[in-house]
Amino acid sequence: MSQLAPMLPFHRVNVLTGTRTARLVEDPSEYAKQVLKAQRPLLVLGPRLMKITLGEKLLLEYALDISKAKNIPTCATATVKSKMVELGAMPDSVYDIVEIINALKDPNWKGVRKEGNHDLVMFFGFRTDLGEQGLSVLKHFAPHLKTMTLCKYYYPHADFSLPNYRKDEQWKSFLEGLIEHLKKE
Repeated sequence: MSQLAPMLPFHRVNVLTGTRTARLVEDPSEYAKQVLKAQRPLLVLGPRLMKITLGEKLLLEYALDISKAKNIPTCATATVKSKMVELGAMPDSVYDIVEIINALKDPNWKGVRKEGNHDLVMFFGFRTDLGEQGLSVLKHFAPHLKTMTLCKYYYPHADFSLPNYRKDEQWKSFLEGLIEHLKKE
């Protein structure tokens, strides 16, 4: 089930987002459909992925499973690359969050695999305040791409966002469902 807006973001200052706000998506199959529609998706991985576990699994492992399911290129930020290598995965690029956002704004950028700019960017594992500001920049200055978040908070500046999950079990269930649907297609 999806909604158009009545969700409050984690940071209350972001309530006034203009005329366009994130589509709230709670169904992992709907998220998977959006990912599968994309010609050149990108998964941007933040440092919080290494600090949070859901059950016995590190959040970064969920991110890598999402990437592997459909060969989605990854962009590691901060210290994520070293942990990815430790887990047996190599990022397609390493950028600071501000650098990747600036690159994504340019419609002529060739992307992390030099195949052309991305049309869908998924953000996962960032502080909510930093993520919200980055999404605001892309919302206003990168009309050529769609944005999506995988964090457990609602981001009104994204095109697609999860609700504010109060229980980690809900978030875990969503991520597992997303991975399952991506593998099926």
